[in-house]
Amino acid sequence: MTTYTPMMQQYLTIKSEYEDAFLFYRLGDFYELFFEDAVNASQILEITLTSRDAGSKDRVPMCGVPHHSAQNYIETLVSKGYKVAICEQTEDPKQSKGVVKREVVQLITPGTLMEGKTIDGKSNHYIASAEQLTKETFSLAYLDVSTGESKTTIVEGGIKSLLQQLISLNIRELVVTEQLQILLEEPAKNLSLVLSLEKEVMPIEKSGKYIEQLPENLQGVAKSLLQYVERTQMRSLSHIQPFTYTETKQLLRIDSNSKRNLELLQSIRGGDQKGTLLWLLDETVTAMGGRKLKQMLHQPLANRKLIEERLSIVTDLLDEFFVRDELQELLKKVYDLERLAGRVAFGNVGGRDLAQLRESLRQVPHIKEQLLQSGKETLIQLGNSLDECNEIEELLSRAITDHPPIAIKEGDVIRDGYDEKLDELRYAARNGKDWIAQLEQKERELTGIKNLKIGYNRVFGYFIEITKSNIANADLTRYERKQTLANAERYITEELKQKEAIILNAEEQSLALEYDLFVELREQLKEFIPRVQALASKISELDVFISFAVVSEKYRFTKPTFHEGRALKIINGRHPVVEKMLNKQMYVPNDCVLTEDKNMMLITGPNMSGKSTFMRQVALIVVLAQIGCYVPAEEAELPIIDQIFTRIGAADDLVAGQSTFMVEMLESQNAITNATEKSLLLFDEIGRGTSTYDGMALAQSMMEYIHNKIGANTLFSTHYHELTALEQQLPKLKNVHVSATEKDGKVVFLHKVREGAADKSYGVHVAKLAEMPDEIIERAQTLLNQFESKEIEVASTNVEADELQLSLFEEVQQPSELSNIELEVIGKLEKMNIMGTSPIQAINILYELQQTLLSKK
Repeated sequence: MTTYTPMMQQYLTIKSEYEDAFLFYRLGDFYELFFEDAVNASQILEITLTSRDAGSKDRVPMCGVPHHSAQNYIETLVSKGYKVAICEQTEDPKQSKGVVKREVVQLITPGTLMEGKTIDGKSNHYIASAEQLTKETFSLAYLDVSTGESKTTIVEGGIKSLLQQLISLNIRELVVTEQLQILLEEPAKNLSLVLSLEKEVMPIEKSGKYIEQLPENLQGVAKSLLQYVERTQMRSLSHIQPFTYTETKQLLRIDSNSKRNLELLQSIRGGDQKGTLLWLLDETVTAMGGRKLKQMLHQPLANRKLIEERLSIVTDLLDEFFVRDELQELLKKVYDLERLAGRVAFGNVGGRDLAQLRESLRQVPHIKEQLLQSGKETLIQLGNSLDECNEIEELLSRAITDHPPIAIKEGDVIRDGYDEKLDELRYAARNGKDWIAQLEQKERELTGIKNLKIGYNRVFGYFIEITKSNIANADLTRYERKQTLANAERYITEELKQKEAIILNAEEQSLALEYDLFVELREQLKEFIPRVQALASKISELDVFISFAVVSEKYRFTKPTFHEGRALKIINGRHPVVEKMLNKQMYVPNDCVLTEDKNMMLITGPNMSGKSTFMRQVALIVVLAQIGCYVPAEEAELPIIDQIFTRIGAADDLVAGQSTFMVEMLESQNAITNATEKSLLLFDEIGRGTSTYDGMALAQSMMEYIHNKIGANTLFSTHYHELTALEQQLPKLKNVHVSATEKDGKVVFLHKVREGAADKSYGVHVAKLAEMPDEIIERAQTLLNQFESKEIEVASTNVEADELQLSLFEEVQQPSELSNIELEVIGKLEKMNIMGTSPIQAINILYELQQTLLSKK
């Protein structure tokens, strides 16, 4: 059995409790890692791997990072999905006997990281917990440890819907039970989602205040998340706000696929914010406002009263240009109140943080004054709702210096006059230094040595330094040698010894007392956290409403109106993001009118003509309206939409082993299964990923089902011109087309939506624009002319329709003609789960079957 040193035994004992984390073990000024942790961390962090004698026969691997710069290393590990346990000395080494006592003081995980370069000021950093209620239903709780915001929801639609919700919220870590951990293990790997096990829930006596607003089926998942956060962070959760639950009927629901297709928060092409609705809307000037805007886009409203209240505020801010401008300048001086409150609660707030909190609170009276003097009722109400938090501002003004240092143990954080005892100690230290300066001058005069100086260092304290060339001039009967240097001697006198004791004692006591006063102040501020958070919420809303007003004025948006029916009327609507991207080029606006009697629109027209853009702009106008913003149109009369579903664009999901067509069908199935008559459905080129007849049949069948069974407002674009005949069969369907014209043999896209079906597709013209070889273009045009003139009969009346389909396999022989090997291959084919097989797996299986058949020959 290996015998390790007592220190290494302590390390191994602590490590055994945190096997799934890197243990940062404090040794002096370094955090050290040992054994496998050291090997792995040295590779990930690109730091030197060394070794250490630990009492065993072999030296153990070791690496380390300086404690003052550990944050960057911790952030690197956590951003890659690892956990880091911080192990600190918990007793004074001078007072300890044997190995200094150490304990883990915090477990930093991907969902609980509070600061660093990967934490975006304008984005929430959520950790979540999920619990399975039924086979298809999950409860979900999520909170931002850095801001204290906490919410819950019910997710219906099984594992797939849960994963979509986690993607939408950008969840990095999910707290689960053992059963759910097994269920989510594989999909979590694909999503780089860290699963963390929590077997207990926070008892009701501790969790009661956090969950009292929740229905019973959501309380368990919230208590589990609270328990995990408290267990890992090991500190006060006083800034965590009570969990909220908003009924889904109060919100416009948009699944993660539709959010991606509409590019609300993230661009499809680059994955960044440029080219998104968020990019267009974000004129916020505070981090809190940026986060609030994202939350609004994530969950638009479906409550007409609340939407119209927001629109009224935006209207008044548009009317009051000078008030709006002044408010925005004031908001620029407001720091992130929510995260400052979180840092206070966690006990990692510094002097500069409190100076920022004080500066922010000093702006509130001026913000309030602007709102109250505006003369607008909505702005006056908003102004009256602002808590100026005067007691906090006054306390911080008395306590914190104007420009405190970063480190709270350096001194000069607490203002003179705040504490009488601190003032006395500072007076002694400062006067002592004045006396030192006077003594230096006095000694120079006594000795006649002009370069005599009195210095100080931490090892030797104060000393009188005389160069060796001047020692003969000194009265060495008064001096006691303290240190010899190459070209000087250092001395001390009894008088200097006495003053040194007073000065150093005063400075040491002063710094210790100042730190104690700061900690006391920090604890005192904790009781004000709920007030600061409430103020932050109001400030962030104001910032977003100002942003809406600025954007609405800049891009000539119009105030939408709402009604209780299903009719949708948009006159000269525009795609706001495309219009901004075009810059000074003219964007062609279009109407979209759906009535109670005609609420399905079949859109035809050539590729690149703007069908998808037209469909997206309708959805974006609805989203903008239901977050409470003006919209890019001359006029917009809208119903309250409960859900938006989109099937736009094409992409393989190779990770899930799904083809473009399978993705298309799954998204379509989700829409058709969950839509109601109050929903908005956008289907672009359904059936494109399969054969013409398959695609056309599916597209028609879906349109008929939506028309007859669901009744939702629907925009359906297609390249199957044959479907335009459905206008005669489906009373609520109308044909429109995106027009194009030919000029000098070239297609010119007009981007204008007009009544009726398109007369042709211009596919050959588009190929020409793409600079296909002339030989291909000419041949295609010849064939097209022949098809259109019916010189080549595509379908003969004497040929059955199924004879036109190319068969993937040759005609199957009768069973009596097949060999045992052939029968075996057919059996394997029959048992295959085609839909559950990835493209790579399918190729491998096909190869094996081919080899089996070839072996027969």
